Amino acid sequence: MAAAAFGVAPLILPRNILGADAPSKKISVGIIGVGRQTQNINIPGFLALDKCRVVAVCDVDSWRLQQAKQQVEAYYAQEKTSGRYQGCTGFRDFRELIARPDIDAVFVGAPDHWHVPISLAAMKAGKDVSCEKPLSLSIREGRVLANTAKKLNRVTRTDSEFRSLKLFHHAVECVRNGRIGNLRRMFTGTPKEGASLIPFAAEPVPPELDYDQWLGPARVVGYLEKRVHPRHDLRGRPGWMQNLDYCEGMICNWGAHLNDIAQWAHNSDHTGPVEVEASGEYPKTDNVRNVLLNFQAHYRYADGVELTYQMDRPYARFEGDEGWIEMPYGAPKLLASDPKIISPPSGANWISFSRKQDKEDFIEAVISRSSSMEDFEVGHRTLSICQIAHIAIQLGGAKLKWDPVTERFDREEANQLLTRKAWRGAWKPEDI
Repeated sequence: MAAAAFGVAPLILPRNILGADAPSKKISVGIIGVGRQTQNINIPGFLALDKCRVVAVCDVDSWRLQQAKQQVEAYYAQEKTSGRYQGCTGFRDFRELIARPDIDAVFVGAPDHWHVPISLAAMKAGKDVSCEKPLSLSIREGRVLANTAKKLNRVTRTDSEFRSLKLFHHAVECVRNGRIGNLRRMFTGTPKEGASLIPFAAEPVPPELDYDQWLGPARVVGYLEKRVHPRHDLRGRPGWMQNLDYCEGMICNWGAHLNDIAQWAHNSDHTGPVEVEASGEYPKTDNVRNVLLNFQAHYRYADGVELTYQMDRPYARFEGDEGWIEMPYGAPKLLASDPKIISPPSGANWISFSRKQDKEDFIEAVISRSSSMEDFEVGHRTLSICQIAHIAIQLGGAKLKWDPVTERFDREEANQLLTRKAWRGAWKPEDI
C-alpha cells in the first residue's frame, strides 16, 4: 500500500540556537493514532512538557490527522513571534513515521488490535515506545512485546495514568508499608458496559478513511461506522471498543488500570496469580457489540492473597489483618477502617515510589535510559490477569491453574486461547 506524508517537513534548527531549549536537544516524539483519547488527553500531555517536541502525527483517518496536526502546530505557534509554526508532519501510514531517523520516541494511541504490530515495528526501528493500555489482545503477543523491549533495550511505558494519581499512589504506599497489617484480600472493579443492539449492515467507506489500513491485522468485514469510530467527532466513544475483533471490552480496558494498582500494592507486578475462576455474560443476539456485559473473577496468589475482580464500579480495595483501605475512582479522599491507616508517611524506613505525570515519566525515562513506572513487562503482567479471567469465561466459567513463570494453564483447551484467534496477512509478529 502506498504511504503518503501530510504536511511539511519539521523545522530543524542548529544546536547552538536557543541553548537548552533548542529543538535538537529535546526528545522528538511521533504520535500514531490520533482519535478521541489522544487529542483530548495524550497530545496535550506531551505538549505541556519542555523536554520533548511532538514532530509528527499519524492516522488512517485524514480528518483526524488534520485536526491533530493543527492542534500541535497551534500550540507551538504560541512560542513564535510570528504566531506561526509548521514543524509537525502528518502521515497516513505509521511505517513512514517510524522510518524517520530524527524521531526518538513513539506514542501508540491506535485501537487495541494495532498496539502490538505498531509497537513491535517501532522498537525494531530503534524507537522507545509508550503504548496505550491495554497492550495486547492475547497473552502470547503481550509476552513477545515485553521480551522484545528487553532484548532491544528499549525504554517502554504502558500508558495508564493511575500510578500517577495521588490517592492510588498513597494507598499503595500505605499497603506496602504495613498500615493494614498483612494483606489478605484485594477487590477491584470496572464501570458497567452497555451493549445496545447494532445489526451487521455494511455502509460505504468514508472518503477520509483508509479502511483496509484501519483493519490491519483484523479479519476483513464490511465497514460500519458504529464498529469503527464516529465521523468528524472527537468526543463520542468509538464502537471498536465493544467489538472482540479489536478490543476485549471492560474486562481488559479498565482492568488494565485497576488491576495494575492491585498488583503494585501486592508487590506482584512482575508475576501473577496461580489460580483463576471466572464467569460472565455475552450478548445473546448476534451483535456488532459483543464484549462481555458483566463478569466476576476470583484469583489466588501463591502466598494465599486473594483478588476479586468484577464489573461493578471503578475502585480498588485492600483488606489486611489490621484494617482496610478503599479507593473509589474519582472520590476526593481515601476510605479506611481507621484514619491512622491513611495518615501521612512516617518513619525512616518508609517505602516510597516516584509519582510523575504519565507522559513526563516516559520522557524522563527516555532521557535517563531508565525504566518507567510501568514498562511493557509490568503492563503485560497486569493485562494477563484480565486475560486469564476472560479465557476462563470463554471456557464456560472454568477454574484454572495458572503458572505465571511459564504463562501456561493446566488445561490444554485454555492454552489454545493464549494466542489471538486470527491475524491477517503480514501483520502477525514472526515469533507468535
